Amino acid sequence: MRVLNYLELGSRLDRSGIGTAADHQRAALRTTDVDVVTSPWKGESPVAAAEYALRGRGGFRDHDVAHCNLIGPGSVAVARHARRTDTPLILHAHVTREDFAESFRGSTYVARPLGRYLRWFYSQADLVLCPSRYTKRLLDAYPVDAPVRPVTNGVDLDSLSGFESRRGEYRERFDLERMVVFAVGNVFERKGLTTFCELAEETGYDFAWFGPYDTGPHASSTVRYWVENPPENVTFTGWVDDKRGAFAAGDVYLFPTKNENQGIAVLEAMACGKACVLRDIPVFEEFYTDGHDCLKCDSRAEFRAALERLHDDPDLRRRLGENARQTAEEHSLDRVGERLVEAYEDVLDGRVRT
Repeated sequence: MRVLNYLELGSRLDRSGIGTAADHQRAALRTTDVDVVTSPWKGESPVAAAEYALRGRGGFRDHDVAHCNLIGPGSVAVARHARRTDTPLILHAHVTREDFAESFRGSTYVARPLGRYLRWFYSQADLVLCPSRYTKRLLDAYPVDAPVRPVTNGVDLDSLSGFESRRGEYRERFDLERMVVFAVGNVFERKGLTTFCELAEETGYDFAWFGPYDTGPHASSTVRYWVENPPENVTFTGWVDDKRGAFAAGDVYLFPTKNENQGIAVLEAMACGKACVLRDIPVFEEFYTDGHDCLKCDSRAEFRAALERLHDDPDLRRRLGENARQTAEEHSLDRVGERLVEAYEDVLDGRVRT
């Protein structure tokens, strides 16, 4: 079986959750018998593909199943080609209107018309994959006129191997000495930036957000404000070259996000045995259990109390971390590979189920 696993603009998304999810898919598929191609274009670019097409040789590479991870014009072209050639099409719903809001300047205003576009785009698929049952409920409510099946984004346990050895280096690099409350990923208000900074102002711990941020025209006013005026105990590191250093330096993973389709960085923190403090939102209900592998909070007061508990009770921190590591193992890439192969076989055989 030859599968196109396509992420348009992949070189620009290497620091994003979507890019990480696509990397996970490809790593998972390397453990299977599936032959993966990552570009639909002959000559590896749309321009080269157009030249092939003008010569009557067709611009698309051969594949048995098309699997697209984004929603832009390249993916639309692949979807149209799939319809013309009767090639089974899987569209991966990493983007919803709900998680698009509060990401960058103007994104909240774009979210509503984006929802109409997503309904049309995802409805072209023979099967839509998404990271969680929560996301499936959103798509069913749009409604998307295609079967929708949840498949975890998974966590690449091997990519975190040896993280402990980087603790001293990264704590020294960013001048972190006390209990470090940390986040990993792009700095967005949707991910709870204001709550993160306000908690820092109210407590005496070191706070560090490991990940890129934009202060240019695309940045929201909230992001610009906090990264330019951080509380004195908050460090915005920008992009770090080794994510293992971030997970090594931190002690408590704080994620007061407002909306997620899954949240890969949470699984990575759990895989590293970190105690996690999460906002109590619907998507986390299906993956994590309060008091077992995390602490869940609804308000800033609850977040503050949770951090105080973890600071004062190292045994609780250790127990939550140990249980979290077991939870992360349930999302191994081996399991992701099995689910993807099952999806590919189902669309080829015409027996799609959700």
